[in-house]
Amino acid sequence: MQLHLYGGVSRYEPENIGRLFLPHEAITLLDGEPTATDEVTVSAGVEGETARCRLRLGAFDRTLEAPVPRGDALLALWGKPAEFAVSSLMYTLFCALFETTQPWGMLTGVRPVKLLRRLTAAVGEEEAARYFQETLCCSAEKTALARRTLHAEDAILRLSEPRSCSIYLSVPFCPTRCSYCSFVSHTTERSQHLIPDYVTRLCREIEETGAIVRKLGLQVESLYIGGGTPTTLSSSQLQAVMAAASTALDLSKLREYTVEAGRPDTVTEDKLKAILDGGATRLSINPQTLHDSVLQTIGRRHTVEDFYAAFSLARKVGFDHINTDLIAGLPGDTKDGFCQTLDGITALSPESVTVHTLSMKRASHLVVQGREEYDAGGDTPHMVSYSAARLTENGYHPYYLYRQSRCVGNQENVGWAKDGHDGLYNVFMMDETHTVLGCGAGAVTKLKCPEGEHLERIFNYKFPYEYIDRFEEMLRRKQQVVSFYESYGRTL
Repeated sequence: MQLHLYGGVSRYEPENIGRLFLPHEAITLLDGEPTATDEVTVSAGVEGETARCRLRLGAFDRTLEAPVPRGDALLALWGKPAEFAVSSLMYTLFCALFETTQPWGMLTGVRPVKLLRRLTAAVGEEEAARYFQETLCCSAEKTALARRTLHAEDAILRLSEPRSCSIYLSVPFCPTRCSYCSFVSHTTERSQHLIPDYVTRLCREIEETGAIVRKLGLQVESLYIGGGTPTTLSSSQLQAVMAAASTALDLSKLREYTVEAGRPDTVTEDKLKAILDGGATRLSINPQTLHDSVLQTIGRRHTVEDFYAAFSLARKVGFDHINTDLIAGLPGDTKDGFCQTLDGITALSPESVTVHTLSMKRASHLVVQGREEYDAGGDTPHMVSYSAARLTENGYHPYYLYRQSRCVGNQENVGWAKDGHDGLYNVFMMDETHTVLGCGAGAVTKLKCPEGEHLERIFNYKFPYEYIDRFEEMLRRKQQVVSFYESYGRTL
């Protein structure tokens, strides 16, 4: 796609609008007018107080214009009325070109519920919902989902205080790499030799982080051990990491402690006992699908029976909050197949279920190996709609929602839970409610201003070998946490 912008309009939102309709096409930003081509061409900008957009492809050649809105309290939250006006015209023209609409309308951000919350604070929920549908072109179904999620999230956010924080511990190792995954994780086949040194350093970073938490008077609300697949560690290694956390951190006020046991083929009774004895209150076991053929296609070596066995074992050991993750739109899956998976999961009655939509991430094998044109056709939206209806019928409510770029069908990821089993860390992290202190390779510490919205980030080294080799340097970075809080003139 060729994109020509003028009149001081920045590229961010217009490019995102283009990607809603052309997720796999490169976007070329032009200094001058687009040339004659078989590509989609857009020329858009502002002249005076008028926004204008022209969209061309083959015989389709249309231009729309509209006044740049001023003085709108809701629009002011976007901060760039000219960019908004141009994006709105682009969206309308793309809908006409492809004879379709997008379920989330013009919304391209990761956190639509956070936007809805800001709009609600400004004008009330009913007016905010109307704005979502009429101005942002969001469907009635997605607007209703955002509102339901907003109510659940608000109850969770009220638990957080200015001195609250959460802890994330990263274990970036997996048995194999799934075809859709772009996370920085290493297969144990290649990186097994790194794990002992990695665990030793992770425990030390936890110790250093605990000292910072005590110095600043922070209160740990939630703790999440993720990856990767933490259960690639042995039971003794899991014990060491969890013991380091319980020793270094005051967990007496902890509201939730999650450990991902994402791959069923890594789950054993001794590991589950180590996790439960270590203090975890929430376990995530992730089948993604209940069809062996789909599991093989996406590069997961476990079977459906492995998942059932792991789930049963977790119940036997004593876990009373188990989460399961599913993915809508996987290669080789169908609408009927996904519905069977969902039905199979609800029959087990896990306390929470997260339904993701497949995201075609650039660094994933699925894209890198030449399958970037993969699309589940019209099935994925039906899969997602079925999950919402079926889970609601079975007593689950949406408590957590976020979106990713290049999601098949432009859908979303939703956490569903039975009453009293919402995943708190997920909400705190996604809403950026309070500081999250990250430990381990690839972890990111997000520092939240105690009063206000300002955020700063501290990045750990991505790869396990970097984390091990440059560990002391990374620990020095961690002292930025102290200086961040001291810049506000106080500890908490």
